[in-house]
Amino acid sequence: MTLGTQWAIDWTRACAAVIAEHRVELITLDRDIGDGDHGENMDRGFSAVTPKLDELSADAVPADVLKMVATTLISTVGGASGPLYGTAFLKASVAVGSEPELDPAAVVALLRAARDGIVLRGKAETGDKTMIDAWTPAVDAAVQAQVAGEDEAGVLAAAAAAAEHGAEATEPLVARKGRASYLGERAIGHRDPGAQSTALLLRAAATVAAGGSGNGS
Repeated sequence: MTLGTQWAIDWTRACAAVIAEHRVELITLDRDIGDGDHGENMDRGFSAVTPKLDELSADAVPADVLKMVATTLISTVGGASGPLYGTAFLKASVAVGSEPELDPAAVVALLRAARDGIVLRGKAETGDKTMIDAWTPAVDAAVQAQVAGEDEAGVLAAAAAAAEHGAEATEPLVARKGRASYLGERAIGHRDPGAQSTALLLRAAATVAAGGSGNGS
């Protein structure tokens, strides 16, 4: 079963719900090693996205949803997360093109393009203690799942699990990018908030694809 526009819409709603649910957690993580505004900014962005879902045309394809998310996040989210996530969704929309439904290969293309967009915008690499430490394992796991013959939900489930492990694995790292890099070894022991929000968003995508609400409920 492929993933169509309804999945993209439901995933977006699930993103808004899970970010709202974990807003304080993300604020706390960011307060430890950054500006403390990641949760607030992400919640503001996805709160602005949700009403626009009702404005999509009846013939919208998944890329239209992703592009709308991108432009809204870029225009409403402050700090680094708006441009980074906005670029991710924008590149993802380009990668899936005009296809009305996404097969496993398209899901991999979506994830890879999103990750590459973040790398292009933020210039971060794996090990820098950023959201890339969640995105790159997610992409790698998605590729492996596709090769193994998993369906779309299976590919997203593998990506989400890898992102969660990647986010956890940022805790012992010394940050080399962003405000956290100013802390040096004092950043050790703290999870990167962008990696954590990445894990939340990808788990929402997988849960919705598997038929759940994606908001943790």
